[in-house]
Amino acid sequence: MFNTIILLTGATEQPVLGDVLRRGNPLLTIRPTATLAELDAIKPRLLQRARLVAFATTVAVPGRILNALGYGAYNFHPGPPNYPGRTPAHFAIYDRVTEFGVTAHAMIERVDAGPIVDVERFAISPNTDVMKLSELAYAHMVRLFWRLAKDLATRAEPLPALPIKWSGQKSSTSLYARMCDIPVGIAKDDLDRRIAAFGSGHFGIDPTVTLHGHRFHYVSAPSTTEAPSIAPDLPMVEAAE
Repeated sequence: MFNTIILLTGATEQPVLGDVLRRGNPLLTIRPTATLAELDAIKPRLLQRARLVAFATTVAVPGRILNALGYGAYNFHPGPPNYPGRTPAHFAIYDRVTEFGVTAHAMIERVDAGPIVDVERFAISPNTDVMKLSELAYAHMVRLFWRLAKDLATRAEPLPALPIKWSGQKSSTSLYARMCDIPVGIAKDDLDRRIAAFGSGHFGIDPTVTLHGHRFHYVSAPSTTEAPSIAPDLPMVEAAE
């Protein structure tokens, strides 16, 4: 019998989202988890009567756990169906899109590929940066969670899928790193787009350029005017050893 939700999310979200699920079903048992090790520690008997709900997590749930769950698994993805994979906001900023969104979908072993059960879209203003877009996506993902919480907490059968398919290139850490490998002859517009999207050093990866055997890392220029710049129109770089 369905009586447990395994809530895979961060420590900050666990109590809040757990309370939302319990409002829909006061008899529900919430098992908070944050890591793959914590998932692996759950006994098979509990998995058989549980549903997994993942929210704002980078944990890739393996097939052995997904297949053992009696009532399926659902993930809240911080991007629309045409931006599957890691850090979708960064790639959306690079593409200069005017609309973004978030997606709720059933989980299968292949990441961001399961049936889509709900989508929330929103417009992006022209001056939105990566941090702001990520914040907007998180807020809309919370709204989407609120909308689906009762069904997730009470509906033993699978949530109905929408006639929407995943599309676009699935982003990854390796793709992010390739976008940060700046070719020497890059056009100014493409360079500006890459700096806007990938200049924050996410994953510890900075935009870099290799010139005559020396590798240079991009460093964002300080916002203060204390030190005048010799070349104010060029991004600052520092040499890597």
